Amino acid sequence: MTLFSALKSHLASVADRRIDSLVDADRAAAFSATCGDMVLDYSKTNIDATGRALLIDLLDATGVAAKRDAMFAGRKINETEGRAVLHTALRNLDGGAVKVDGKDVMPGVRETLARMRSFAEDVRSGAISGQGGKITDVINIGIGGSDLGPAMAYRALRPYVDGPRCHFVSNVDPADIAQVMEVCDPETTLVIVASKTFTTIETMMNAKTAKSWMSEHVTDPSAQFAALSTAMDKTAAFGIPAARVFGFEDWVGGRYSMWGPIGLSLMIAVGPDHFDAFLRGGQAMDQHFCTTEWSENLPALLALVGIWHNQVCGYASRAVLPYDNNLARLPAYLQQLEMESNGKGVSMNGADLPFDSGPVVWGEPGTNGQHAFYQLIHQGTRVIPCEFLVAARGHTDDLHDQHQLLVANCLAQSEALMKGRSLDEARGKVAGKFDGAELERQARHRVFPGNRPSITIAYQQLTPFVLGQIIALYEHRVFVEGVVLGINSYDQWGVELGKELATALQPIVEGKASAEGKDGSTAALVGYLQSKGL
Repeated sequence: MTLFSALKSHLASVADRRIDSLVDADRAAAFSATCGDMVLDYSKTNIDATGRALLIDLLDATGVAAKRDAMFAGRKINETEGRAVLHTALRNLDGGAVKVDGKDVMPGVRETLARMRSFAEDVRSGAISGQGGKITDVINIGIGGSDLGPAMAYRALRPYVDGPRCHFVSNVDPADIAQVMEVCDPETTLVIVASKTFTTIETMMNAKTAKSWMSEHVTDPSAQFAALSTAMDKTAAFGIPAARVFGFEDWVGGRYSMWGPIGLSLMIAVGPDHFDAFLRGGQAMDQHFCTTEWSENLPALLALVGIWHNQVCGYASRAVLPYDNNLARLPAYLQQLEMESNGKGVSMNGADLPFDSGPVVWGEPGTNGQHAFYQLIHQGTRVIPCEFLVAARGHTDDLHDQHQLLVANCLAQSEALMKGRSLDEARGKVAGKFDGAELERQARHRVFPGNRPSITIAYQQLTPFVLGQIIALYEHRVFVEGVVLGINSYDQWGVELGKELATALQPIVEGKASAEGKDGSTAALVGYLQSKGL
């Protein structure tokens, strides 16, 4: 019997058991783990000691520890692209050498970080200014990992922002950049173009639009641009001085890249010291991941809970619910991190996966979600495991009572998902208002099935250090799940086909080529849109 079969068999043996029957006074301590001041509580799941042991056996059987060590050592675990996976090196502030092909990459990492720090300090102080004075706004133009990470982190760390305002443009839809240009003064705006190859079509289209806008108002538009790219020839052709180009190696994937140059806008906004604290939070989670036993290892446990719910229980969706409004963009960030990494159908050896791969990841901050989709989570026909994030303290001490209400809502939701409300309890809610068949009908509408799993990640306050911990925690969770499932979490071939077809369609959409040869639906849609003014 395989371990997955054993897990399925164990699930069948406890199928009629309710989660709340497990939660006695000792369970929270036994089914939680800590990293510094952060706690992961997974006691409100149907995982018991036997199930946990079987899940941990999966880690050993699939060689997670050896693969983890290989990743940190710079070996090329991204086998389909022949690359190392070393975003961890970008936050290796206190560690030793990390070698790729025999060369220590750390001197280059430190040099780039020092250049970023110097540039950010000069922008913040006014030593680097716009042609109309000190920089007041930064526009980060990128897409995917060049946008989602810094945009999420900028909002998450708003209490620490004391530099220029940051704006993030990603969509090729002209409305995106137009709305940003409306609120920025081109004479005091710095534009950062984030594209490793400097060829990403959406990013370069927006960069050209920003440069045209800038050229209408300043003498030398290129002087107010910087680039996050390795294509020095292309950035030079665009007019960006080499001193304002910050590159990163091919062993840093886009969705893992905000620890380095892709985080430049964040560093400018919060300052280099807070950015360092962010890196140190990630480094602390790296050290925890590498040195802690699986039974107390937050990334491993978070991954195992995900595997239990998705591959074993068959729950295809996962809701990320931060009760921390500054983390409003975290669900969108994790959508890319998890779904682009583990949304695969083929194993490392090229065979079809024998089970489902990564889940659908989505969510919104609480308490907004309570008034939107929690109805489905509580009473819908599908079970959706939930992941709550909550801080003991916010950043508004004068409104601490309001923060306490927020925390009460968070804890109440996980309790309600677990306990539910029985039909007898529901009858008690409407007794005296209705009787007979109508009482029964009304009561049934108020039944909550409960027995719905959730985990909670709690921490003292959302600081730069804690944000670093959270992001590294989820990065390593994705890694562990990918190794257990036997897939490559670090390529993304699934995004290629649409790009290729869009390039072929562009001249047809522009009316420069015929739609002949296209499928009837696509050709008809092009014709309709052209008839309406495309």
